[in-house]
Amino acid sequence: MDPLITSPANPSLKLARRLRERKVREQSGLFYVEGIRLVAEALAQGWSIEMLIIAPDRLSSEFAYQKVEAARARGIRVVEVSPRAFESLSLKENPQGIAAVIHQRWGSLSAVRPDKGELWIGLEAIQDPGNLGTILRTAEAVGAQGVVLLEHTTDPYDPAAVRASMGAIFTQQLVRTSREVFLRWVAEHHPPLIGTSDKAAQDYHDFIYPEGLMLLMGSEREGLSPVYASLCQAMVAIPMVGRVDSLNVAVATAIVLYEIFNQRRRKGKLTSACKGEERIP
Repeated sequence: MDPLITSPANPSLKLARRLRERKVREQSGLFYVEGIRLVAEALAQGWSIEMLIIAPDRLSSEFAYQKVEAARARGIRVVEVSPRAFESLSLKENPQGIAAVIHQRWGSLSAVRPDKGELWIGLEAIQDPGNLGTILRTAEAVGAQGVVLLEHTTDPYDPAAVRASMGAIFTQQLVRTSREVFLRWVAEHHPPLIGTSDKAAQDYHDFIYPEGLMLLMGSEREGLSPVYASLCQAMVAIPMVGRVDSLNVAVATAIVLYEIFNQRRRKGKLTSACKGEERIP
């Protein structure tokens, strides 16, 4: 066991802090998570963990200690730190005393097959990590396979996105690709693509969605660009009244995803079974 770390300048803690920067996350292929729920979910889903960081004086959860011992049994490095050292890492006001540095996972676009009945979300240039994390959480709730990140979409491993995902970061598949690669993939596989636009004539609630599809959503400010809209078999609109002229992209995505979910449920394409056997408190 490593000796207790008391200095915030320790190299392991410095690395964990630097993972707040996207450049460092991309160079290292690592990301930082904090809190009992997120760490437990990463362990339950079998993610590759570089190290656990715990502050024994702050960690009072028996459930969390069980997870720490299970991690040790798997050969995962467990770093024990003082409360002060942990606070130098923490992104919370009252940290629970457990965090982890984890290896990122990325899937391949070639494995994405909405034409085979899968539900995916494609996101073009989404900038807010909180929105992305919320979309991941909703995608998990409706039984989607994952999210394809197009153009310059924000990093799903940003701490704000990880927090907002409420653990869905560990269960949803993530694919990152360029416009050119995506266009070639569309030309090869002809996937069912459905887009959204406030100018579309088709009401999202009245449209009959195919069994498998990719829902394309555009950026917070501009919406779906003409290039991606031109690839869609249909464009749907969410009706609005009042003086607002747009919805938050995470809210709009959730509205359409739940219409797709309800249509699939009525067709008997879904079950209520959870993906995981263990419930994270």
